[in-house]
Amino acid sequence: MMDATQKEAAHRAASDAELICWVDEQDHLLGHLVRSDLRQRGLIGRCTFIFLFNSKGELCVHRRTLSKALYPGYWDTAAGGMVAEGESYAVSAARELEEELGVSGVPLTEHDHFYFENGDSRLWCKSYSAVWDGPLRLQPEEVMEARFLSIEIIQQEAEQKPYCPDAQEGLRRYLASRR
Repeated sequence: MMDATQKEAAHRAASDAELICWVDEQDHLLGHLVRSDLRQRGLIGRCTFIFLFNSKGELCVHRRTLSKALYPGYWDTAAGGMVAEGESYAVSAARELEEELGVSGVPLTEHDHFYFENGDSRLWCKSYSAVWDGPLRLQPEEVMEARFLSIEIIQQEAEQKPYCPDAQEGLRRYLASRR
């Protein structure tokens, strides 16, 4: 029987072995590569961000597990992840929201399509939002804790705590489009 650390390590190994979309600078599909290979070679992948709000307008933020390859232990303003082989952005977004936070069957609103680059991370991103007032079911291999906070508090926290820069860029763009 595996303990929590062993489960996280096994999940990370499986995650690094997933086939994900490999794209060019214009987001044209070039093929599929293992996630770890894409990252090591500095190639561009596709990812999704899903901003999950409650009906009060608060945004769900979650803390990533320490076993994550990128941004371990960071706070994240979006559920999401890499688009897998054979998936569209929309299918990936729905899958990631259900996997990470246990939320399914909610309409996703598409917002933005943008390029993000920061260190080892080169991504074409699509952002979505959804509204959910039900319980969250956190994926223990990826999410340590989650809570709903006002945008103002999130922005204050992001100055003090480590927040994932890719999702923060997506959130910045989302908020700018709402003004």
